[in-house]
Parts: sequence; C-alpha cells; structure tokens
Amino acid sequence: MAGLRLGPLLRYVDWDTGGSATIWVEADRPCTAEVRCAGGAGGSARTFQVAGHHYALVPVTGLSPGSTTAYEVLLDGVQVWPLPDSGFPPSTISTPAVAGPGRSAPGPGLRVTFGSCRQAAPPAGGRRGPHGADALDTLAARLAADPEAERPDVLLLLGDQVYADALSRETRRWIAARRDLREAPGAQVADYEEYTRLYYESWLDPEIRWLLSTVPSLQIFDDHDVIDDWNTSAAWVAEMRATPWWRERILSGLMSYWVYQHLGNLSPAELEADDLYAAVRDTPDGTEPLRAFASAADADPATVRWSYRRDFGRARLLMVDTRAARVLAEDGRAMLDPVEQQWLRDNALAGRGGYDHLLIGSSLPWLMPPLIHDAEAWNAALCRGDRGPRWARFGERLRRRSDLEHWAAFPASFAALTDLIEEVGTGPRAPATVCVLSGDVHHAYVAEPRIPSTARLFQLTCSPVHNSIHMAVKLGFRLGWSRMGRWLGRGFSRHARTGRPPVSWRRTDGPWFGNQLMTLALAGRTARLRLDQAHKHRKGARLVTVLDRELTGAETA
Repeated sequence: MAGLRLGPLLRYVDWDTGGSATIWVEADRPCTAEVRCAGGAGGSARTFQVAGHHYALVPVTGLSPGSTTAYEVLLDGVQVWPLPDSGFPPSTISTPAVAGPGRSAPGPGLRVTFGSCRQAAPPAGGRRGPHGADALDTLAARLAADPEAERPDVLLLLGDQVYADALSRETRRWIAARRDLREAPGAQVADYEEYTRLYYESWLDPEIRWLLSTVPSLQIFDDHDVIDDWNTSAAWVAEMRATPWWRERILSGLMSYWVYQHLGNLSPAELEADDLYAAVRDTPDGTEPLRAFASAADADPATVRWSYRRDFGRARLLMVDTRAARVLAEDGRAMLDPVEQQWLRDNALAGRGGYDHLLIGSSLPWLMPPLIHDAEAWNAALCRGDRGPRWARFGERLRRRSDLEHWAAFPASFAALTDLIEEVGTGPRAPATVCVLSGDVHHAYVAEPRIPSTARLFQLTCSPVHNSIHMAVKLGFRLGWSRMGRWLGRGFSRHARTGRPPVSWRRTDGPWFGNQLMTLALAGRTARLRLDQAHKHRKGARLVTVLDRELTGAETA
C-alpha cells in the first residue's frame, strides 16, 4: 500500500475563474494520487519518479468560486490525508469570488504574507545558538486554533527555504551514516537524496505541514537553497567548478528545486506547455531528463526561466530570479541577463492600467541601508579594476567575506530596476502601489525612494522567518541606516569615483530584528502593511504586531 511521505502542499489556486487548484504530494512508491473535495470537486494524477522518489502534482477542478472547500488525499484509493487523529482543522482550498471572465469581484481583496530565511533547526556547531520561535510555525498555530483568524490568500517564500550548507545536528548524523563527512563537501548536502532530507526536515513539522496544505504558497530560491554566496562572481564560479564535488551539488540543487518548489509555482496551462514536465511524467524514471535540464541550466542560465508572473485580480506579482540569471563578467555584471531583464520589463508594463498594485518579488532587496549600498557599489568598481589589480584582488576577497552581492553590487541593474519602477509608477495609468518584496538580510524595514511618481513606491523587506543574526552584523545594519553610515558611504563613493546612486531613499519604518512575517493587505487601490514577530512565552509562542500602517495614505515624513 502506498504511503504519503510529504505533503500535501496547496500550490496554485486559479484567480481567473475561481474553479481550480493544484496539490503537490510525495508518495513512497508509484501510485495514483487523488484529491477529493466536499461537493464533488477533485482530480487525480499518476506519480512520476525522480532518483527513486515519487511525486504527483494533482490538478483539482470543479471548485466553486468564492468558496472554502475541505479536501482529502488518497493514494491508490486509500485515504492518507488528513492523518489519523490529527489535531488540526481539515485542510481546505479557498477560491476567490469572480465577477465575469478574468475579473475578481469586489470583496476582501488580497492578503499576501511573505518572508524568507527559515532554518527548520539551528545548524550543528553553530555559534548563534537557538533561533527562537519560528514565525511560520507560530502563524500556523494561530490559524489552526482560531478558525476566524484572518488567513493569507497566498504565502510568498522569498528564498532560503532549505539550507544546504548549514545542517542540523539530526541531518548531519543522518548524512554521516551514509558517507564520510571528512570528505568534501563535508557536513553539507552532496546529492539529490540528501536534498530530499532537507525538505522532509523542513516540511514534515506538523504545524508547517498543515499550514502548507491549506494556504497556497509561491516560492523562489536564494543562495542557501544551493550554497552561501551562490553565483556571487565569475571567480567564485570558476573556483567552485574546479572542485570535485560541486557538479553533483549544483545539479542536485536545481533538480530538487524544480521538483519541490518550482513546479507548484506554475499554472495548469503552463504545466501542460512544459516539455520537461511532459518528458519527466512520460518516462518510467525522469531522472535523466531532469538531470540534463539542470546541467544545461547551470552551463547557460538563459536556457531556463525560474521567474514567473501571477495575477491576483487587480494585483500583479512578478517573482524574479536574482540568483541563477546573473551575468558575472566583471566588465558587464548584471543581476539579470538581457532576456530576463526584458521579461521583467515586458510583464511590468503589459496591461498597465489594468492592475492596481504591482508586487516585485526579489529575494535580494533593491533599497538597502545606504552605507551598505555605497560599499557594494564601491566594491563592484574595485573588482572591475577601476583602482588597479591590487584593489581588484582585495575587492573580490571582501565581496565574498561580506556578502556584497545585492542589487547595489550590480550598478547597471540597480539603475535599470529603478528606471522601470519609476516608469511603471508614473502617469495616469500608474497603479496605486509598486512594492518590492524582499528578504535575505535578516532584518525587516520599510524604505521609500524619493521619486516623483503617481504611485506610492516601497521596498518591503522581511527576514528571517526562523534564523538568528550575530550581534556585530545587527550593529552593522543599524550603522548602515544611520547618518554616520551615510557619511561613511560617501567616502566609499569618493574613493571608487562611483558618484551618487541614481535615486535616494529613506527608511520610514524599522529596522526590526527577530523572527517575523510581513502581510500586505490589498483592497481596491488601498494597501495596508503589518509586521508580526514571533515571541516565546510560557505557553508556547505568539505573534506580536509591531507595525500596522496604511501605505496608500499620506506620505510618511
């Protein structure tokens, strides 16, 4: 009898018709996975195999718009979800109400909860100690305990869903039982099987498992999903490719990301048009087609697009790949290659006037603390050779040691994104808001650019979901936002002759440090932002609201 190894995860929910969704599962053997909903909706799919693991992405049809429908999962006709004696409410699929083809009806609008950087457990031997209460776990507990609590319409996981380079004590022991940790890559993930262990550890947590079964999620990778500082520079890539273990690591990282995260980001129509998905499903073992795809993607990132677009009624989300799509030649560094940059521009401008809010999901923040921005632009100039070869070598060492690889470290890309946001946000067809949603930097803040525009423009940064930060780094971020930090940053600019950034900005809220989630509530042309932090107390953990502000009202001074 087939058993359920992982899932179910509710992924895509159709906001055009309100009538369909997709459910992702992993089984322990080949089988037919079926989703049955109250009221007769449902669907089924045969599992496909990758590296001895069995997965299915089940299309669910026949849902009623504007409804919340309980569902169960069956494998070869035997119910495997909900789990026996589950203490959680039934898993449900909530669909939006619609009014006519492709238009969401007036109603509560869209609630987007987002964050990044979630370690299921602190890494073995880490110096940071316990991470504190898990914000995602705490959100799940709140929703499970109170059926009337406001529930997100979608959960955006903005990178570092798993940490391939920082293993928990339990996972390290598990890996040590299958290979010698004294051989590279040591206490890091080496292959596809070890990646599956990371996802089990992260998504089998009872609260997280229930949450992901009932709140749709959209996901994108950041560096730790593969390795710290992934694709930070051409020199870094060359060094990694020279090691004997890197090829298996990068192929396994891309393969597992495609299976566990990327597939669920796609609509049923996109899945039907995906040649790789068809090839993997149509062969008894899809490992080789998927491995060939990952090899091509690593050799030439332009062969694949990890970025994607989702429209939620009058809100548009563009989730942008800021890792694999980079151009790393020092004389032409870009966060996005030309094709990817054009994709972002085309989708931001397409149908402008037909959406009220534009959300750009970027794992890496666009607007950083000014000192850090100036330091990254200075470092990029050094590495480019603007101050000579000795400074270039120093710059490369500093770049890796200090993680100087955000948008500011790609000055032409920073300027292009700034220009695009200004263009979208200006004129009679501008949306009410343009928000860049980011994580990565282990603190939360709101920043606003000083750009004359029709729309309100924001950088909304929220991380970590469950992690910690060295006190020295925390102090560095505080310095980065200070007046003294701005003054120091100008010194970097003068040394590298980079000039001032093409836009100035101010921090209007934060910074906050801790495990946290942001929620953006959109209704009509209004937007409201809330930040909740997870705090431990004697009865467990709870979410404490530390920010609740209207974004579309009067500007903050």
